[in-house]
Amino acid sequence: MKQHTVIDSPYGPLTLVAEDDGVLCGLYMTDQRHRPPEETFGDRDDTPFAEAQEQLKAYFAGELKDFSVEMRLNGTPFQRSVWDQLRRIPYGETRSYGELADALGNPGASRAVGLANGKNPIGIIVPCHRVIGAGGSLTGYGGGLDRKKRLLDFERGTALF
Repeated sequence: MKQHTVIDSPYGPLTLVAEDDGVLCGLYMTDQRHRPPEETFGDRDDTPFAEAQEQLKAYFAGELKDFSVEMRLNGTPFQRSVWDQLRRIPYGETRSYGELADALGNPGASRAVGLANGKNPIGIIVPCHRVIGAGGSLTGYGGGLDRKKRLLDFERGTALF
């Protein structure tokens, strides 16, 4: 059984999902690609989300750069290895899909890295927005390229709200 809540953010409403033990397993934006159906989010209950909400509020205020909220990333072993690499990208920096594939020891896997990146179930906290194209271009983002640009600008200190 899962529970969910919806919080406001500078990037639109965010749906937080927790498993029955209260561990965060999803953070989804409105109109996000690969967003699971609403009926899989369980009942609305704000209780398990206090820590995640506090950390997201601090992040959006520019006071938090590294999240420590407990979470469970449900996916294949390869996806989880990609998501682990995403968490290693420092705040305000970016990496290309090829650089992530290299870090995984599989330089030919940039396309597979991109697919795993797009299936990230805990956006923002697991910073898939920090992955860019080889030439520095903004490419693919489940939350939309406008949100990706705004998140990167925010982390670089160049965002205007």
